[in-house]
Amino acid sequence: MPQLDFGNPLMISQIVWLMIIFGLLYFILSNYALPRVEAVLEDRRARIAADLDAARAAKAEADTALAAHAEATAKARAEAQAAIAAATAQAHAEAQAHADTLNAKLNAQIAASEARITVARDAAMGALRQVASETAESLVAKLTGRADPAAVGRAVDTALAARAGS
Repeated sequence: MPQLDFGNPLMISQIVWLMIIFGLLYFILSNYALPRVEAVLEDRRARIAADLDAARAAKAEADTALAAHAEATAKARAEAQAAIAAATAQAHAEAQAHADTLNAKLNAQIAASEARITVARDAAMGALRQVASETAESLVAKLTGRADPAAVGRAVDTALAARAGS
């Protein structure tokens, strides 16, 4: 190679100085610079490993907390459902008791009303004979000019008996 002409005395001195500078650079880098870089890299590696361990521990703790939270939520949901069911059953029982009370009261009022209606109907039926007799006598007197209360009474009794039998 023409660039490396070892016959030239200047070339040998350049190669010697290259070897000296290269050796000095190698010595400085291997004893000062590279150990510091290695220490920084080792420190960074240790910090990352510690951070990963802390993250794993935090994740395990979070998973435990999440499981506890899910269990507490399920328990609370079950208790709420039980409370709702109990309140619903109690409200239903109270409503049924109230309805039974109202039904008993209404049945008593219906029975009392039916009794009053029966009394009023019997009173009206009792007064019906008298009213029918008076009305028939009045009509017979106006139509014929004379009234026979005994015959009118028998006719009214016969008509009422026929109507009651139907």
